Formats: sequence, structure tokens, C-alpha cells
Amino acid sequence: MTQRLTLFSQEIEDFVLELKIDADATFLDLHKLIQDACDYNDRHNHSFLICDEEWRVKNHIRQTDDQHVGIDEDLYLMEDTPLGNFLEEEGQRLAYIFDPEGKRFFLMELTENMFGKPQHKPSVSRRHGMPPAQSLVVKKTDEEQNAYRGDFDEDFYGDDGFDETELDMEGFEIND
Repeated sequence: MTQRLTLFSQEIEDFVLELKIDADATFLDLHKLIQDACDYNDRHNHSFLICDEEWRVKNHIRQTDDQHVGIDEDLYLMEDTPLGNFLEEEGQRLAYIFDPEGKRFFLMELTENMFGKPQHKPSVSRRHGMPPAQSLVVKKTDEEQNAYRGDFDEDFYGDDGFDETELDMEGFEIND
């Protein structure tokens, strides 16, 4: 059975992907399809969130087993979990966390189950708009960090002109 999933972004209203993938494919296959379609670099700690009809999270499907898992939570890994185990009914909702550091995600919905039409290779069947940037977190190089730190010296906070007698200790509720 082939599943048609529609993926959209809350950040960029006109971005939509329609994906076709076999129900026996894994969440890792779906992850790779999304990464390729959006031209993202594959980083660690991506995950899928299986949601109910009101977008409340029911299950997590993680990329690696080193991600934090609660005591009462089952561990599902992308590479071991077929889509059909969690996506059965049309209208099923899920989210894909594409930027774990920024806690950003795509919303997805199973829009159609197509019986008798095997999808041997996952594909993008429709695309509209451009995806959001993969990460909003800008990491500075060590050189940039050191240059930034160099802008401030030990006199930055004005230690030279501090007069302890000007401090109103009563305003801080500190008693001698």
C-alpha cells in the first residue's frame, strides 16, 4: 500500500510537499525523503511525533537511541519502525522535527492510502514554495567568539568609579 502524506510549515504558509511512500518503508526512509526534498543536511536528533486529531503527541519516533526518553515511554527508532505501524487511517497527523535545536517542525497528515499501487521508491509528488531555513541558530566559529569577547575588557562595567557610600542598602532590604 502506498501512502500519500502532505507536509506543511507554519512558518512559511505557501510551502507544501506531497510525498508518496510505501507503508512498509521506515520512518528513516521518510526522514531521508524530507531531508532531500528540503535540501537539508542530515543532523542528529530529528524525530517524528505521532499526534491525535488535536495535535496532542501520542508517540515519539526518534532518530537515535541516545535521545532523552522518559521512563514510561516506549523507544521507537526510525530505522526499525515501518510507517504502517503508526499510520493507518487517512487523516492521521504527525509532526517532523527538522530543527531540534530551534524546536521547529513540519506538520504532516496522511491524506490517502492507495491500495494496489506499490511505491517502490519514496518520492515527492507535488511541491509548492520553498522550505524554511533548516536552522535559525547561528553558530559562531571560535575566532568569531574570541573577537567578540575581545570587545570587552575588565573596565567594561565601570568598576573605577564605584563609590560604596552611594549604595542605598535599605532599598535592597539588606541590614548591617
